[in-house]
Amino acid sequence: MSDNDPNTLDQKALAPYLEAHIPGFAGLSAIEKFKSGQSNPTYLLTAASGRYVLRAKPPGQLLKSAHQVDREFRVMQALAGTAVPVPAMLHLSGEDSPIGRMFYVMDFLDGRIFWDPSLPEASGNDERTAIYDAMNATLAALHDVDVEAVGLGDFGKPGSYFERQFARWTSQYRASETGEVADMDRLITWLETHMPADDGRVSLVHGDYRLDNMIFATGEPRVLAVLDWELSTLGHPFADIAYQCMQWRLPHASGFRGLGGIDRATLGLPSEEAYVDAYCSRRGLAGIGNWTFFLAFSFFRLAAICQGVYRRALDGNASNPEKAKTYGEAVRLLAGLAVKLVDKKT
Repeated sequence: MSDNDPNTLDQKALAPYLEAHIPGFAGLSAIEKFKSGQSNPTYLLTAASGRYVLRAKPPGQLLKSAHQVDREFRVMQALAGTAVPVPAMLHLSGEDSPIGRMFYVMDFLDGRIFWDPSLPEASGNDERTAIYDAMNATLAALHDVDVEAVGLGDFGKPGSYFERQFARWTSQYRASETGEVADMDRLITWLETHMPADDGRVSLVHGDYRLDNMIFATGEPRVLAVLDWELSTLGHPFADIAYQCMQWRLPHASGFRGLGGIDRATLGLPSEEAYVDAYCSRRGLAGIGNWTFFLAFSFFRLAAICQGVYRRALDGNASNPEKAKTYGEAVRLLAGLAVKLVDKKT
C-alpha cells in the first residue's frame, strides 16, 4: 500500500494507542493488509509481543447500517466459551481512533483457510468429508446457542427476519444501484410475493457462513474459529443453511469459486441434500420447507451486497478496487441464477 492509499494505517500513531489499550501489547513492527476482506479492511499486526489482527471500518462515506465492526466484536466476545469457536477479542476502539475510524483487535490464529471449496489441498477424500462435517456441526452449534445466556438477547429486532432482511437489502440495493438489472428486479418482485409466514424460529445467525470464513487447524479437520461476523444478527437459522448451500449452485469457474460443475461425490464432498440432512439431524428437525424461497433469498442478498461493493469501487472507497469492480458482473450472475431457480419451481 502506498501512503496515498486510504487504507494505509499510521503505524507511529497506532503503536502507542495499542500499547495503552491492550494488556501486554508492545513493539509494533509491521502492518500488513490482508488481500481478502472486501467489506472491512483487515490487517496483520506484527509486534514484539506477538501477532494480532486488526479489522476496521473502510474509509469514506458509508451506507447506513453497514460495516458495523462493533457488532462483530460484540458477538465474538459473547461466543467465547461456547461450542462456536472464535478468536479472543482484545480491544474495540471508538470512531475517534488514531486511524480515524472504528476498529477492533483480536488474537491471530495460525491455521488453514480454504479458499477453494473443492479442497484440492486436503490429504484425501476422508479429510474433505470431515472438513465439511465439521463445518456442518459448527453451524448447528451456532444455531443452538442460548442467546439470552450469552447476552445477545437484544442483538436483533423482533418480527419476521425475512421481511426485515428483504426490506433492508432492497433498500441498500436501490441506494447503491448503478444501472438496471432486469433479473434483479424480477427477483425482488418474486420474493415479495412469495414471502413465507413467520414461523417463530429465532437463533443467532452468522449471515455469511461459508468455508473461507473459517480457520481450520493445521493437520486436522477441526474448526479453530469462525470469522467475519459483520452480518450476524438474531434471525432465522434457515437463512444460514440456505446461504451456505447456495455455494453448491454457484459455478466453480466464477469468482465465487462455488461447487457448481464439480464432481462432488468423486472428491468426497457431500451433496446439498446430504448436507441439509446432516444439519437437520444435528438439530432434531424433520426437514426444511420453502427451500426454494430460502435459496432465492440467499442469491438476492448476496447480489445486493455485491452491488454495494461495486458502488464503493466506483466511489473509490473499496478495500481492493480492482477485485471490487468484478462484483458488478457478479450481480447479474447471481440474479440470473436465482431467476432460473424460481422459474423452475413455478
